[in-house]
Amino acid sequence: MGSDGDRRIRGTTILAVRRDGQAAIGGDGQVTLGNMMIKASARKIRSLADGKVRIGFAGSVADAFALLDRFEKKLSEYNNNITRAAIEMAKEWRTDRVLRRLESSLIVIDRERMLLLGGGGDVIEPDDDVMSIGSGSGYALAAARALLRHSPLPAAEIVRESLRIAGGLCVYTNDDVVVETV
Repeated sequence: MGSDGDRRIRGTTILAVRRDGQAAIGGDGQVTLGNMMIKASARKIRSLADGKVRIGFAGSVADAFALLDRFEKKLSEYNNNITRAAIEMAKEWRTDRVLRRLESSLIVIDRERMLLLGGGGDVIEPDDDVMSIGSGSGYALAAARALLRHSPLPAAEIVRESLRIAGGLCVYTNDDVVVETV
């Protein structure tokens, strides 16, 4: 437990970017308990559907894995259609009393789509080709939007550099970054 008495495990930044037919998602490795970093190299990005779909999670790890398992089942049920799987999972999320209490968010990407699955059963598609969740998400989002507008960098490099920038600003985000592409 951190010295401030806060026993919540938290702290991560997940960022997804699409550019020129490539989608990339990345996350930092920090896990925080209260005001103390307890792990620097956690892996918060997963591959699904034989590598055709990537998912990143922020929030409670146990809750994220519960959601990840449910999403993977829906993905299989709906032939790897992430939009349909997300909507069907969101329906369950909003009506199931246990699911409604889960404290986690997911970003799901494939080559064509990028979706945020939020804590209240929300399914959100971004207006532009960038989306982030977690403690340092505002920093990563701002950096990624600037790099998208003012650099020729590919999606994976935008994710990597934006997460490093967020790690330099957010105390709950570090620079141990994992980036995967679809």
